[in-house]
Amino acid sequence: MRFENRLQAGARLAARLAYLRGQDVVVLGLPRGGVPVAAEVAEALDAPLDVCLVRKLGVPYQPELAMGAIGEDGVRVLNADVLRGTGVRDDELARVEERERRVLAERAERYRGEGPSTPLAGRTVVVVDDGVATGSTARVACRVARARGAARVVLAIPVAPRDFARRVGDDADDLICLETPWDFAAVGQFYDDFAQTEDAEVTACLRRARRRRTGGTGREVTVPAGAVRLAGSLTLPEDATGVVVFAHGSGSSRHSPRNRHVAEGLHRAGLGTLLFDLLTDAEARERDNVFDIPLLAGRLLAATHWLRREPAASGLALGYFGASTGAAAALWAAPDGHPAAVVSRGGRPDLAGPRLPEVTAPTLLIVGGADPLVLGLNRGAQARLRCENRLETVPGATHLFEEPGTLERVTELARDWFTDHLHMAPAHA
Repeated sequence: MRFENRLQAGARLAARLAYLRGQDVVVLGLPRGGVPVAAEVAEALDAPLDVCLVRKLGVPYQPELAMGAIGEDGVRVLNADVLRGTGVRDDELARVEERERRVLAERAERYRGEGPSTPLAGRTVVVVDDGVATGSTARVACRVARARGAARVVLAIPVAPRDFARRVGDDADDLICLETPWDFAAVGQFYDDFAQTEDAEVTACLRRARRRRTGGTGREVTVPAGAVRLAGSLTLPEDATGVVVFAHGSGSSRHSPRNRHVAEGLHRAGLGTLLFDLLTDAEARERDNVFDIPLLAGRLLAATHWLRREPAASGLALGYFGASTGAAAALWAAPDGHPAAVVSRGGRPDLAGPRLPEVTAPTLLIVGGADPLVLGLNRGAQARLRCENRLETVPGATHLFEEPGTLERVTELARDWFTDHLHMAPAHA
C-alpha cells in the first residue's frame, strides 16, 4: 500500500480507529509530519488534537542516526545498541540532550502559545506519526502520555518495519499499523508526496481542531482558581439568553464527549456554555481529589466568579450542569454561587448531603432507568431538597447513557429546564 500524502494516510488510519469514536479520546500528533495525519484522525473521532513533543537524539557525527529520543516531562529513551556501536561518550550525549531540550521548549511555545497542553489523565490517548523507523520517538511519545496520566495508550501509524512491535515494546497498550512491508527502508518510500511539514502547517492544524471543538463561536480560556489555572472552552452563541457552567465527573475533563453533546444541544437553543477542567493534570492523578466535593465545588465557584466578570457573558443568567461527582459539586456550590437552575445527569447528589437543604436553585435530577443504585441515591437526595425540583428517569439508560437515543433525551430535558428557568431569572451583574 502506498499513500498519496499524509492526509490520505490519516483518513485510512482514522477508519481503522473508528471503534474509539464516542470514547474519551485525545489524539497526539508527533511534530511535524505526524500532525497532519493526526488531524485527520482527530476530526474523524471528534476528539481534541494536541502535539506530543519529542526530539531525536542524533549521534554527534551522524545526526540522522538516532541514539535515543527525549520528550516532555523529562522522559528519555536511549538505544543501547547504537550507543555501543558508535562509542558516544556520556558528556557528548549530555550536550546533545541539552541542545534538543532547548528546541523542545521553543517548539512547545511556538505550537501552543500560552495555552495549556490538553489534559490526558484518565483518558485514552492515541499517539500518531506518519510512520515509524527505529521506534525511539514513538516509544518516548507513549511514555510521555503515560507520565501525564493516560489510562490507555494507542500507537497508530500508517507504515512501519515488520518488527516494529518489538521495537516499541510494551510502551503502548494497543498498536495499530496499516502496513508493515518486508522491503521497508524509510518512511518516505511509501508516500507519493512526503514533502517536509512546516511549522505553519502544524499550527494551522491545531487552530482548525480548536475551532472545530468550540463550534466556531467559542474560544479557549483560562479560569483562575487560587494558585492554579484551569483550562476551559467558552462558547457564546449570538444573542445568548444565558450561560451554563459544566462540572464533569470523576475521571473526565472539559472534553467529555457526553457533556459536549449536551452543550451542543444548549447552543442550538441559544444558551452559552463554559466547559472547564475542575482539576489540573497533576491533581487529577491523585484519586482522592476527584471525590473531594468541597474542592471541586470551590473550583466551580471560582469559575462562576470569573464568568460573571467576563465582559462577553455580562448580564447573562447562569446555570450549573453536573455529571456524576460533578453534580455533587454543583449542588454543594449552588447556595454560594446562586445559579438560576441546576441539572444533574447520572449524578451523585447524595455526596452533597449536608448542603442539599440550602439549595434554592430549581434542580432537575436525570437518572437512567437501568441504573438502580444511582436512582435510589437520587431519590434519597431529592427528599432532602427544599427548592423546586424534579426527578426524571430515562427508560433503558444505564449510568453513562450509552444506549441509542438516551443522551438525546438528556439533552432535551436539560435544554427545556434551563430555557424555562434562565429566561425568567434576574441576571447577576
